[in-house]
Amino acid sequence: MPDDARTRRRTGTGLGVLLALVSAAMLLTALPDRDREGGGTCAARTVRSWSVDARRTDAFARYGDDAGRADDWTGGDGTHSVRLPDGRLLWLFSDTYLGQVYAPPNPVGESYAWRDASTPLVRNAAVVMSRDGRLLSTLPAPLFPDPAPQQWRWPVAARVEPRSPGSGEQVLRVLLWTRSTGPAPWIYGVPAATEVATLSLPALRLEGITTVLDQRPVRDASRRVLFGTAAVDADGWTYVFGGDDGRAVGRRASRAYVARVPSGRLGEPEAWEYWDGTAWTVRGRPAPVLGNGRSTGVGSAFSVVRDGGTYVLFTMAAGAAGLTTVTSYWACAPTGPWHGPARGFRPPLPRGEVAAYNPQAHPELDGGGRIVLSYDVNWLDATGGAAQTNLSRNVSLYRPRFVTLRLGAPS
Repeated sequence: MPDDARTRRRTGTGLGVLLALVSAAMLLTALPDRDREGGGTCAARTVRSWSVDARRTDAFARYGDDAGRADDWTGGDGTHSVRLPDGRLLWLFSDTYLGQVYAPPNPVGESYAWRDASTPLVRNAAVVMSRDGRLLSTLPAPLFPDPAPQQWRWPVAARVEPRSPGSGEQVLRVLLWTRSTGPAPWIYGVPAATEVATLSLPALRLEGITTVLDQRPVRDASRRVLFGTAAVDADGWTYVFGGDDGRAVGRRASRAYVARVPSGRLGEPEAWEYWDGTAWTVRGRPAPVLGNGRSTGVGSAFSVVRDGGTYVLFTMAAGAAGLTTVTSYWACAPTGPWHGPARGFRPPLPRGEVAAYNPQAHPELDGGGRIVLSYDVNWLDATGGAAQTNLSRNVSLYRPRFVTLRLGAPS
């Protein structure tokens, strides 16, 4: 055989192998991911489009500005929600302003509604919304009392459950983050424990609080894990997501963790299991399922939803973009592997030195086939009283804002 013929044959073979490898890689990329726990499959999901949800944003603005109320919510963050059996929606907030709001101009002549700087700030509150979407009233606040001096409780995810397994009576279980005051960099408190509160239904009276996971024995406070930023029900389990405070000590992103509880048993600490990196364990140390502390990871508060068989996680982006940009990850199982981060989007922010944080999905709301997502806004400088001063002179800064998202396959 002539040399040029052998060369053509070798070249053709090489190109064939290369094309086969490329085709295989494309096929593997296109195939659904495989659930590391049970062999299930799912499809990649990302945010395909989003739009401002002015109707819901304006509803909280009107409620907060209502001068007819002197002891109701006028602003807060945290912004979790849960649908009650009678159709009402309960909104749970962390740090909350109560009291009176005054019409503009504010004391320095700006055209903002404002509150007096001495207005009380409570550590948590709950606002009741009617079945048809009207904000009705604020429960006596704080709803969850401080466990001790210099400690407080922030409510996160909540679920309606049987009072006990098999019971026909229902109660509301609310996951709580317990924090305590500490020196810099812990300006938002040192993580202490995850708790579960039980409230009666329909009266919403607090009946008791149980500690689920005490993190005070963990010496490195930045590695303490608080659970409850999101909860997803699937296959007889409630998967409860949590995070550490790695970002507080200068890391570019915190890490995400997951626990699971048999459906209806959030209030039983012995029923909780934690993912340790290879298996579910009752007493083992939780291992992160997402986050390398640099280019991937989460804010300390994030949200997870299930779209078909796919879990989608929403968080502020790592690095400087995390002050303005919401990004997402997806997985076929709560334990991962998580894929991303996807290209983010920048929801609108008011003027000034402000930052967005705590993106929270609200599956209880009808988004017309879309996901309703809230995000909180705060003054960027939280030191020296600057935040409280600016949040008082412009009350619109410290209230939830809403967008609606449409998910789909990555383009």
